[in-house]
Parts: sequence; C-alpha cells; structure tokens
Amino acid sequence: MEKLVDRNQLIGIVLLMCMWAGYMYFMPQTPPEKPEPVAQKTAIKTLDAAPNVLKDTLALKAAFGDFATAATGTSQDIVVENQDVRFTFSTLGGSIKEVVLKNYSAYSDFKAGTKNPMVLIDEKSSTMNLEVQTTKGRIDLKKLYYTTSNQSAIIKEGDSTKVVFKLALADNQYIEQVYTIKGNGYIVDYDVNLVGMDALVQNQPARFYWQDNLKVLEHDIAENRKSAQINFWNAKDDEFDDLGANAAGNEDKSIEDPLKWFSFKQKYFVTGFVSKNQPMTSAKLKLVTPETDSSIVKTVEVDANLAISDLKTGKGNFRFYFGPNDYNLVKNVTDGFHRNVYLGYDFVKPINRFVFVPLFKLAESFISNYGLLIIVVVIILKTLLTPLIYKSYISSAKMRIMAPELAVIKEKVGDDQVKMQQEQMKLYQQVGVNPLSGCVPMLLQMPILMSVFFLFPNMIMFRQKDFLWASDLSTYDYPISWATNLPIVGNHISLFVVLMTISSLAFTYYNNQITPDQPGPIDMKKMSYVFPIVFFFVLNSFPAALSFYYLVSNVVTILQQQIVRRFVDEDKIRKILDANKVKFHANPQAAKKGKFAQFMENQVKLAEETRQSQNNEKKKKK
Repeated sequence: MEKLVDRNQLIGIVLLMCMWAGYMYFMPQTPPEKPEPVAQKTAIKTLDAAPNVLKDTLALKAAFGDFATAATGTSQDIVVENQDVRFTFSTLGGSIKEVVLKNYSAYSDFKAGTKNPMVLIDEKSSTMNLEVQTTKGRIDLKKLYYTTSNQSAIIKEGDSTKVVFKLALADNQYIEQVYTIKGNGYIVDYDVNLVGMDALVQNQPARFYWQDNLKVLEHDIAENRKSAQINFWNAKDDEFDDLGANAAGNEDKSIEDPLKWFSFKQKYFVTGFVSKNQPMTSAKLKLVTPETDSSIVKTVEVDANLAISDLKTGKGNFRFYFGPNDYNLVKNVTDGFHRNVYLGYDFVKPINRFVFVPLFKLAESFISNYGLLIIVVVIILKTLLTPLIYKSYISSAKMRIMAPELAVIKEKVGDDQVKMQQEQMKLYQQVGVNPLSGCVPMLLQMPILMSVFFLFPNMIMFRQKDFLWASDLSTYDYPISWATNLPIVGNHISLFVVLMTISSLAFTYYNNQITPDQPGPIDMKKMSYVFPIVFFFVLNSFPAALSFYYLVSNVVTILQQQIVRRFVDEDKIRKILDANKVKFHANPQAAKKGKFAQFMENQVKLAEETRQSQNNEKKKKK
C-alpha cells in the first residue's frame, strides 16, 4: 500500500524550450541585364514542386486508399453544451475533443478558490481510434476529416440535439457519426453508420481503442490511484468484473468473453462506453501507474473489437457516459452500470442501495448543510432502531440483576470453567433469561455500521462540501499535519477521527458501567477499550463525513440509552426474575428450555465428558 500524502500536489513538468538561431543562406542576386536565368529559375522551382505534390498524393493514396481525399483538411471545433456538460467536437475524426463538467471543479482549483469547471478529458489526455479493414489495409476513421452543418449551441432543458459528422466518397457511399445530446445529463448516444461501404470495407471486426491519462481530480493521489480501475460487464455471464480495484500497480488482462460495456472509474468520476447491440469482443485491458508523474493518476486503455455488421446495417449504436460516479445517475446508463459505485460486500449492498442511498437523497433535497444532513440521517436511523436498543438494554439490566448470584457461583466453583458454565446455564433456565437476547439486537446493527463504512468513501454528494473546520467532507480533515510520513498514522491527524475516538471510548466506559463482569480468561471490559484506538488509525485517512457520522452515532446512542434507562424499572424486572425462579422450583419439569439453552447444555455436557475422559486417561498412565 502506498503512503498517503498530505495534499494533492500537482507537480508540473517544466519543459525548457531552447531556441536555436538559424542561419539565413541568401542566393546571389541575378544581374538585371540577364533576365533569362530568372525565368529559368522560376521554371526550375515549378518543376521541383510537382514531384513533391505527386509524392505526397501517392503517399496519402498508399496510406489511406480510397479515403485519401479525407486524409487532409482543416479541423473545426463545435462546442455543444447542456446544463451539466460542455462538449467540444472536432471535424478531425468526428471526435469528442474535450469534456468539461460545468458543475464540478478539480480539487486543486477548489483549494485555490477558483472553482473552474472541471476538464474530465481533453485531446492531450484522451485518445480514441476506430479502425476498419479496407481492401488497401487498416484505416483509422478518427484520422480522417469530416464535414458538418452543426454550429456551436447551448441546449435547453427538455430539448436535445444531434451533432452529425459525414465523410462522403460518393452520393450513396459515406461514413456518418452521430452524437445525440440531451438538455441535461452526462449521457451521449453515439451512432456509427458505414453506408454503401461493402466494396471498400471488409467484413472484419472494427477495432475500437480508447486510452486515457486519468487526471488528478481529488486531494490524495495515493487514494486516487487505489480507486482508479477499469470496470466492465461480461455479456456472456451477465455479471460485473473489474481490473485494478484497490491496487496502485500495473495490470493488464485479456477478456475472452464478450463485453457489454467498460468504464474508466476514478474515485468520484467515471467515463464509459456501451455497445447497445452486439457486444464487444477480444477486449484487452491495461492499467499503468506512472510512479514518477504525479500529474497522472493512471493510464488506462481498452482495445476491443466491434461488430462490423452493425456498423454497415445501421445498428452501430453506442453510448458514452462522462460524469460523476453518482448512483442515482449511473444506474440509468445501462444494465449493471450502477456497479461502478462500490456499495460494499454483498450482505450490506441491499442496505446501502435501498436504505442509505434513497435516505441521503431525500435528506439532501431539503437540507443544504451536509453536517446537519448527517445528523438528521443518524437520528432517523437511531429512532427506527429504538426497539432493538430497548431490548438490548433490558437484557443488560437482567444480567446486572443476576450479577450477585453469578458472583456467588463463581466463588463456589472457583476456576472450574466447565462447572461455572453448567451452573450459569442452570441459573439462566431458572429465571428464564437467554444470555444471547442482548447480543442479537446489537449484532443486527452491525451491518448498518459496516454499510456506511463502505458507502461514505464512494459518495460524491459530500465532495467539496464544507462543515466546521473540514473544507471537504469527502476527504480527511487535517488541521494537524506535518511533512514526513510516519508509520501507520501518515502525515496528519484528523480532528473528526480524534473526536470520534473519544466518543467511542466514552461510550465503551458507559457501557462497561452497566454491564456485569463476564467470567473467562480474557477481561473483555479492558479489551473493549482497544478497539476504538485501533479504529483511530484505520479511519485517520478516511472521509471526514464518515468519521463525523460515527461521532454523531456514538453521541446519539449514549443519549438514547440514557432515555431508555428512565423507562426501565429494574425493581420490576427483579420481581419477574424471582417469580420465574419460584415457578421453576415448584415444577422444574414444566420449565421450557430454549434452543440456545438446550444447545449450551449439550455443549457443557460434551465438555464435561471430554474432561472426565482425559482425566481417566491420565490415571491409567500413572
């Protein structure tokens, strides 16, 4: 794992341009009384130019075949923008030259206070090729010049426009690329049509190649590199897969199965390509991490084949996505594209997908302060979990009431753990207490704690949102920092994590006061103080939003238990336990054993039999 850095430092590589002075060589002047050489010289120049033009024409013909006339030209830019994105198209290749997200800024601009619109890709960082096999060889359609009647435009919400690039070889023989953009959103539908090209383009798969040098968009480049990956959808097995998840090294992979889509995913943004009809085949994926270049997160590339029959029959329908990795947006791109947002392990995904994501979206619609938003969400969840908190507290109260009797049993049996467990189970059966009844409600809350642990590092809604001293809740707050990276802690201390740790220790202390001592070789009360300390080092480089969530959760839980405590009458519980014991002694056979009690009793008997067998073996040896 790479060491985490303090802040996102974009180290620009300064190119030193050395200007060399060229010597001017002047031809001798022609005497005025001899005009003939001047005419001769002009003739010679004309004769010299003709072979060069012919040579260039032949070279173009050799390189581009029947497409040679489109191999030269002047590129023209067309800028089309909607509410969210500004797209720059070029007649060279009929390509997307630049994509600017109007409502987002790179972290470097955000920190500098400029908040310039974020350039997601441009002609320097991103390269696309679309090659077809012709009778004269392979031709890259992105190296040819197209014509268009489109002008730069701004699309209103609710409207859409088509940007059409055309390369005509004859009246009924042309290549057409069509981009469809709506008035809002980040989706671009892309159609490629090869009309009347059967005689020129062979029936071999078209090659689509996309390479992108992922720009540094967030604070911590080390975390950025671990989050940068290639995701894809296996069309054969209809399942999601990835390359490079949680890794910062170089990786490559050849995919034998067809792909429905692939994406270049960063921490909070994603670009993707979707094949709407026949899937892509023979895909090769590659990730390269430029260790010495901090201006690039990773270089990602995909090389795949497209069905040429689709391009020739009007079925070359594709889709691009250039935008935030927001679950509510990416789920509408295509099947499975929502998997670009990592929601955790399978057993917590439903909680994030159907509880937290909708709940945060709802809260965001009427709360603009994101710290307050977290507080409201915690209160809502804790309110819904009140029955579990209440049940857990009741169980804890029963154990406290039984603590004196358990202490007497311990004094009676001494260090005999098996005997102690047997006597404990008898007492639990007499008073009608299930020792696990307090654990189950707490265990049911664990998936919620784990859900937010996976969700918050992938929630773009907290990106560049400030609260208190944290300027950006999507990354760690670092009011205390230093230059050198130290083992485990790194080069900063998150104040939200410090407060969360203090609240966790306070909650542990409070919980230990109301929890009776448990017999055993390990003092679990002392051990419980270790976990908050360990968690401090784990969360020190996690988003401040997550640390603040846990802080609020701890405080609310303590307050919640204080309120529940006021509604619990321990004297009444003691009377119920005493009454259960009286009933048991009056008619032991009528007492019902729970499944857990029966299981523990069987385990204790088995342990006792094992111990007796071991003792007998020792006596025989003597």
